[in-house]
Amino acid sequence: MRKKTCIWPHMIGDYHFKTLRDQTLSRIKSNIELMVTTSGGNKVVVIPHSMGVLYFLHFMKWVEAPAPMGGGGGSDWCAKHIKAVMNIGGPFLGVPKAVSGLFSVEARDIAVARAFAPGVLDKDVFKFQTLQHMMRMTRTWDSTMSMIPKGGDTIWGGVDWSPEGFFNCSTKRSKNVDMTTSELTAVRDLENRAGVNYGRLISFGKDVAKIHSSKIERTDFRGAVKGRNPSNTSNCDVWTEYHDMGVGGVKAVADYKVYTASSILDLLYFVAPKLMKRGSAHFSYGIADNLDDPKYQHYRYWSNPLETKLPNAPDMEIYSLYGVGIPTERAYVYKLTPTSECYIPFQIDTSADGEGEDSCLKGGVFSADGDETVPVLSAGYMCAKGWRGKTRFNPSGINTYIREYDHAPPANLLEGRGTQSGAHVDIMGNFALIEDIIRVAAGATGEDLGGDRVYSGIFRWSEKIQLQL
Repeated sequence: MRKKTCIWPHMIGDYHFKTLRDQTLSRIKSNIELMVTTSGGNKVVVIPHSMGVLYFLHFMKWVEAPAPMGGGGGSDWCAKHIKAVMNIGGPFLGVPKAVSGLFSVEARDIAVARAFAPGVLDKDVFKFQTLQHMMRMTRTWDSTMSMIPKGGDTIWGGVDWSPEGFFNCSTKRSKNVDMTTSELTAVRDLENRAGVNYGRLISFGKDVAKIHSSKIERTDFRGAVKGRNPSNTSNCDVWTEYHDMGVGGVKAVADYKVYTASSILDLLYFVAPKLMKRGSAHFSYGIADNLDDPKYQHYRYWSNPLETKLPNAPDMEIYSLYGVGIPTERAYVYKLTPTSECYIPFQIDTSADGEGEDSCLKGGVFSADGDETVPVLSAGYMCAKGWRGKTRFNPSGINTYIREYDHAPPANLLEGRGTQSGAHVDIMGNFALIEDIIRVAAGATGEDLGGDRVYSGIFRWSEKIQLQL
């Protein structure tokens, strides 16, 4: 039997990464051109899903760019070939659960499993399923880095604020399209209440997640001295980058106490330097001051909607189609693990629960509105505000539309995963979403669909984000 070879992303250098990328994008370009030609010149409707949304954003920049950096299609290629891009569940601005995945290779599901069966994930009998093995493997998946939150504190909020404000996780929200003035005022008042601060993406301790920032004593971790303990290396079945940090480095991370979207990047560079060094060659997470700066001609910026321009295609349409009404991971409460040299030193604190029925903190995870994977803020902001009208990110004024699908679980077993699901994957069986796509593919415009359909607070939340447009 021929031996199979597995090529990990970290084994692929920058040149080979670009070669593989260009081959894939060239096939997409050729397929779209063929569809336009064989359909009598009718433009195509492109329907990316999830991470594919980021990669098609990258494609639209690549196809315009001159060779050898891009596909050489010219500045009018998208205008000639694409009628609409209908993005499903798009994590345009990243997802917080990517942070917890890279930091401690867990999210709500792993944390809950550990709480139900403490110690099971660390037993030798499950050697190849332990978190240590998972971390060593997943930290070779550089594509995960494309999902790190983008835009820093400007988008996601800081130590003392977040765009969503206080979100009530127990009460079914009113549909925005039907809200009276008094209902809208009540919702605004609720969102402005103190109590939940999603801007603190990681907090060490439940109290730290809640108290005023002036009462938090923080020690900067960035100058901490790392150092392994060589005498204990033979005791560990799996060696991760955490073991290179030593006790001092681990303690410094916990002593910083609160991490926002901006300091998260420094945190990941501190705890996973090899991963971040590789990934930073291909992805970026900032906000462009000047999009005409020549540096933004490099492909590492092209999957970040805050560091690239949409194509010059004023007749094209861009849609954000995503589910709402499902609690979605937005921030985390962490703790140091019991002293054990060989284990990952940080865990989500599953004992951290909020007070009251409207609390969004359950099992160490703060939830906000979304599709269970992508928060509304990430899926909706660009079409709600960042690209709405003519902005520096959308200089040709491409029309943008938000179509939200309010989640409803299946009524019975015959529905399978549900025909009205808003969940990140199951939404692709949502009848209303399928109808919207078919109508656009048959020639309808966003206005024909009725324009925006919004149930969440995305427009209110977008108003709180002070971003130069």
